[in-house]
Order: sequence, then structure tokens, then C-alpha cells
Amino acid sequence: MIELTEATVRTGAHARGKEDAIRQVGQLLVEAGHIEQGYIESMLGREQQANTYLGHGIAIPHGLPDNRDLIRQTGIAVLQVPRGVEWNPGEEVHLVVGIAARSDEHLGILANLTDVLDDLATVDRLARTTNAHDIIESLNRARDSQGGDTLSMPDDADAWAEARSIEVTIAGDYGLHARPATVFVDVANEFRADIRVEFGGKASNGKAMASLLRLGVESGKTIRIRARGPDAEEALRALREAVEAGLGDTEEVATDGSAPVWSPQYAVKAITGVAAAPGLAIGPIAQFKNSHIVIHDQARDPDAEKQHLREALAAARAQLGDIYESVKARAGRNEAAIFRAHQAFLDDTDLVNEVDALMVQGHSAAWSWHRVISERTVAMQQVQASRLAERAADLNDVGQRVLRLLAEVEQHEPDLPDEPVILVADDLLPSDTARLDPRRILGICTAASGPTSHTAIIARSLDIPAVVSAGAALLDQTEGVMGILDGSAGTLYVEPCAGDLESARQFQVELKQQRDREYLDRYQPALLTDGMRVEVVANIGKAAEAQQAVDAGAEGVGLMRTEFLFFDRTTPPSEEEQVEAYTTMIRALNGLPLIVRTLDIGGDKALPYLSLPAEDNPFLGVRGIRLCLRKPELFRTQLRAIYRASTQGPVKIMFPMIALMEELLAAKEMAEEVRLELGVAPVETGIMVEVPSTVLLIKEFAEAVDFFSIGTNDLTQYTLAMDRMHPALAKYTDALHPAVLRLIEQTTQAASTAGKWVGACGGIAGDPQGAVILVGLGVTELSMSIPSIAAVKARMRQVSLARCRSIARKALDCTTAEEVRQLTLV
Repeated sequence: MIELTEATVRTGAHARGKEDAIRQVGQLLVEAGHIEQGYIESMLGREQQANTYLGHGIAIPHGLPDNRDLIRQTGIAVLQVPRGVEWNPGEEVHLVVGIAARSDEHLGILANLTDVLDDLATVDRLARTTNAHDIIESLNRARDSQGGDTLSMPDDADAWAEARSIEVTIAGDYGLHARPATVFVDVANEFRADIRVEFGGKASNGKAMASLLRLGVESGKTIRIRARGPDAEEALRALREAVEAGLGDTEEVATDGSAPVWSPQYAVKAITGVAAAPGLAIGPIAQFKNSHIVIHDQARDPDAEKQHLREALAAARAQLGDIYESVKARAGRNEAAIFRAHQAFLDDTDLVNEVDALMVQGHSAAWSWHRVISERTVAMQQVQASRLAERAADLNDVGQRVLRLLAEVEQHEPDLPDEPVILVADDLLPSDTARLDPRRILGICTAASGPTSHTAIIARSLDIPAVVSAGAALLDQTEGVMGILDGSAGTLYVEPCAGDLESARQFQVELKQQRDREYLDRYQPALLTDGMRVEVVANIGKAAEAQQAVDAGAEGVGLMRTEFLFFDRTTPPSEEEQVEAYTTMIRALNGLPLIVRTLDIGGDKALPYLSLPAEDNPFLGVRGIRLCLRKPELFRTQLRAIYRASTQGPVKIMFPMIALMEELLAAKEMAEEVRLELGVAPVETGIMVEVPSTVLLIKEFAEAVDFFSIGTNDLTQYTLAMDRMHPALAKYTDALHPAVLRLIEQTTQAASTAGKWVGACGGIAGDPQGAVILVGLGVTELSMSIPSIAAVKARMRQVSLARCRSIARKALDCTTAEEVRQLTLV
């Protein structure tokens, strides 16, 4: 057994904070020859992932498993802080016990620590003593069967004799130490049953970590777990799964496998918003300034003004066409589509007629245009429908573009900095964001906007870290000061110290190294540590992306958005065009499955050639399957193309926005008619789960479909009654909200009972943090954007099904999305 000595105990210490205390106790271990200097940083890193507060004023900081090569020999050091140091809010520590363990040799002293916890008088004495030998003697007490610090079988052993029980073997290399004991207790506390653990003639409370640690169970030893109570059998089953999965002893629970979060080491001003695009940016802050346009109401004759307006409209239309082509080439057709919508504003005859009427009255083209655009923008901003109110920004963007062309004084578009900067702004118009050069724009932070706005979407496609909805305080920052923008955490740190800047730069290096490792293993299956396989597939929106998905490690396509075939044209695509596109994807996938979602138009997506009537609330109107059923000629053509292509490879059909059983039955009837006409084999048919009514009828739907795919983005906004594009509500439209997770659980349970599988294709499926919870809830297929595939597969290979279920159970008991996101921090 290792022992404390005077060299590894320091009394009467003072610590400025937790970090300082850990560095001091770590230095004791360094000076005693137990660890390399770098292991201290590992001890600090552990604090970001786990709470090392043991209780009653004792903390046990220790390093990460990956850094055990920095341990020269197992050792323990104690730093006594008589005046105390805050460990976490509400936790004051007086004894900091630093542990560097290469094996389970430290378990003896750890067990003695838990004995000390039971004796508050001893805890108080050791926290105040000036004699290091008091601490040494208390923690070096021998643990043998005759000693006073052993645990005898309690007097109520007979009462437990009839309780249900199992025997399990503790895996891992280091026995039942603090981390696995914490996981064990977490699982045990999820059940009402009383839990007892027996080992070597001793017994402990399975719901108390300190009691468990007193058993001193070493690696490879067998324990007996007893349970009595209403859910005893379920508790034993869960505990068996947890122990067999290693009790978390071989995995580190990161906050987000694809989007790690950097944390400052020192006090620094932080501006918090909403994460919009992942990554870490370091650089000077630059305010985005719009140029001021001077408008003169000096009219020539009306005909000349009208001609001036037509020329400006034509020039603006050409500019937008150029921007569209540029963004499409860099980020894809979907991200560029907003600029086609901007061009449509220029073709609004009512708008142009209003401007003409003002020019006839003697006003200049610039003054008239500005007047009409301003009035329309204000009117749109006041509309209750948040989606229409957001479009005011697009109208203003177009208006400013034309106005720059009309103004008598030559004006330039807003100047962008020449040096690499973190750009801050009240908001960025889509065209502003599209012009950003990732080589000069390190990151973006806006006071307004939402995480699914066009600005955020384009920022992600350009791989620029971005934070939105940061509030008005953002605009008060001094030009040129250094900043650190964490797009994954949704935080801008202002004027960080030299130490934090260096730490952030090192984080960037480590982040790139992590991404490189994940990419190298992208073709490895997503096998959980206990052998279960999770299918990781891709969301794609155009034919060329099928090959990209395969190259990125996708095991198929879980969502193929067919809308790309219908955009940017004046007539619908022909059956032959669609057959060619689907067949191209099937061939690229080379035997991997392709799930084709039928046309999902409506809401924020419209087709000019369909001539659909305007709706007050398009998201609650004719969209998805409702539109297809009302346009049978469009729907039948697409179904024919899908069935014809299905003869070339594995294809499944998925219907979007199914809210009523009648909708599903009508869609299936039309599909079956088409299939019989073509004389082809049946294909699996599934539906998107995007509205609460689908979940409430999930048992009935399960009898009529082969699979489900949960669209978490829409399910969230329909469940919470919040537009996910609304800048004021963006912070609350989180798919990890417990209300949404409970609906997902209802779906998976009913589907499992019916023998049907459930996938997820919304945003959280591509978030390794969310993916863990989804798998724990019973989702077996995760479909995501192509860049997320490698990171999610890597995360899946680090966790067990038991761990996923444990986190999911806790998530279901939460009341806010924030609480859920904090679960994976411990």
C-alpha cells in the first residue's frame, strides 16, 4: 500500500481558487517524483468533465486516463487549506487530496478517506491541525479484517437474505474507485428500490458513493448486488448493464464530440449568445459598419427618373445573380436560394408601381424607392407572424442594394476589414454574409438573428465560427481589442489575458488533431463499447452529395431532400430527370440504403410555378404531404421516378409532415397505385415524425409503416409553439428540451413494441452530445449533415448502451433544455 509522508503533505496552505489548489497539490506530487509536470494540466482537465468533490470538505482531484503515461509512480499528496477554497458553488474544501494512480494501489487510502467522511469531528480536526502527522496517521491506517475501519455485515443481513440479487465482476484496470463508483450510484439512484453491495464479508449502501468506496473493491473482483423494492428487478438489470459496460472507467464524457468547448483559465469578460456555427476563432474584434447613403430629392423629369430606376433594378438583379452563383459554388444550392428570393423582390410590380407614383408627383427615384421600401419594411416588422417579420430583413437588404445604385452621391457597399478579424454586428444581411472571405473573417458574432437564420446557415457552410443573439452589449465593444469566439459554446470572450490566448491557440491545435483522428477512422462502424451498432447515415440535398457522404464515412443516406430538383426552374422536373438523379445517387452509394423523402414544399419553401395562394401561417398550412396530395400530378410523377429508380438498388420512401392517419393512408394508396402500374417490387415505406399528433397516434401509425424518422427541428418548434427562425425565441428552441425528448421516447417505445425501427434526421442527430441521448432513448439510426459523420461515429465508439440509457433517463427527468445539456458535463 502506498503511504503519505511529510514530503507529500502541506498544512496551512492558502489557495486563491480551485485551480490554484490543484496546481499546489500537483506540485507536491511533482516534487515527490510521482508525476511529470504535464500531469497537473491533466488534473485541471479532469475538472472540466467530472466533479471531484468527495464530501464534507474533501476533494480528490486526479488526471485523465489518457495521461497516465505522465505518472512515474502511483502516489497521493494532501494540501490542507484551513480557511477553505470554493470547489464548486456551495462546496468548500479544506483537504485537497491529489491522486496519481497507475493501478489500484491507491484504493486503500481512498477507502480511509470515506471513513473520515463518517467522522465529522475527525474531518474538522484534520482541516485545522498544524501537525502534518495527524493527517498522515489518519489516512495511512491499515485496512485489515481486524481493523476498526473495516465494514462488517450489518445486523439486518437476514432481512436482505430474500432480496433479489446478482453477482457481477468489476472490470477496468483500477477497481471500484471514485469515477466508476459515481456512475454506479447514479444508476442506482434512478430506481426506488433499496440497493446493497456486498464484498469480502462487508456490505455498503449502493446509493452512497462514500459507502461504496469503503469496500475497496479491486479490479477483477466479484461483488454481489442486492435490491428490494417495487422496481428491484429493473434496478438489478440496469446495474448489471452498467457494470458490464465498465461503469464509465474507460470513457470520458465530452460536452460535444464534434464541437468541444474551450474554457478560459482566468477571469475574462464573456458575452453569451446562441451557438450558430462551431469552431474557435482568435483575433481582433472589428465592428461591421454600413456605409451611409445620402438621398437627395432632386428630381429630373418623371420619365428620366423611371428609366434611372429600371437601370438600377436591372443592375441589382445582375449583382444578385452573381452572388447566387458564387454562394452556390461554395456552399450549395440550398444556401444560395435566398438570393433568388431577393431577385423576386425586384420583380414585385406593386412595389415598382408605388415608386412610379411618387416619381410622377415630382420626387427623385432614390427618394421614392427609399420611401416605399421603408414603409413596407416597417409594416412587415410589425406583423405578428414571425416568419414574415424576418423577411423584413431580406426586403431591407434588397432595398439598400438598389438605393446604392440610385443615389446621386456614389456609395460603396459596406467595407470589410483587410486583416483577419472577428466580425461583430447588430445583424448581417444574407448578402453581407455571402461576401465574407473565411481567410479574413475568423468568426462572426451578431446581436440579433437566430441560429437557423440564413446568416447562420451560410456561416456554417463557409466553416466560419458564429454566435448569434448575443444582445445589444455586443455593440459596445472597443474596436481592435482581442477576442476569443467559441461558436460551439455560443460565447465571445473579450480582452482575454496572454495565458488564455495561449490556451485557446493550443486548443485550436488539439481540435484540429482530434478532427484528423476522427477522419482517419471514419469508415469504422459506430459500435458502442458493449457491441451494439448504431447506423450513421447522411442528410443530402443534391445528387453529387451522395458520393461525398460515402467518402465521409456515411453508411447510407437517411434523408434525401428531393426539393433540390424542383428549385430554380420555371416548370417541375420531368419523370426522366428525377429517375436520372435518383439513379445517380443509388450508384454512388453502391449498395448502401437510400431513403428518399417525397417533396416537402411549403412553410418557408415555395415554388413559383405552383401558384400557391398566400397563407397567414404557412407552417400550419398546406405543406409537405398535404401539398403533394393536392397536386396529384406532381406527386404521382415523383413516385413513378422513385419506384423506377428502386430497381437499381436499396431505396425506401419517406413521407414528410404526416399529422393525420388519413394523410398517410391517402399517400400510401397513391404510391401503391403507381407501383402496380409499373409492376415493380414493393419498397419499405416510412414517415417523418415532426408534429405531436403523430406521436400521440404512434401506435396506430406503427401498424401502417415500416419505419419512422424523427425530424427533431420541426418536432421542436411544433411542440414548443416557437418558430425556430425567430431571433427572440432562438435560445429556447432546443431539440434537447425534455418535452421533445419525452415525445421521442414515446415514439421509440411504441415502435419497438411493434417491431419497427426509429431514426432521427434533425440537428441533434449530428451533435455527438444529442446523439448519445437519442441512442439512449432507443433511436438506432442517426442521419446528419456530412461534416458531422466522423465525429458522431467516434463518439459512439466511446460509450456503452448502458451509459446512453443512463444519460437519457436523467434527461427525461429534467425540466429545461439547459439542464439536459449539463448532464453530459459530469
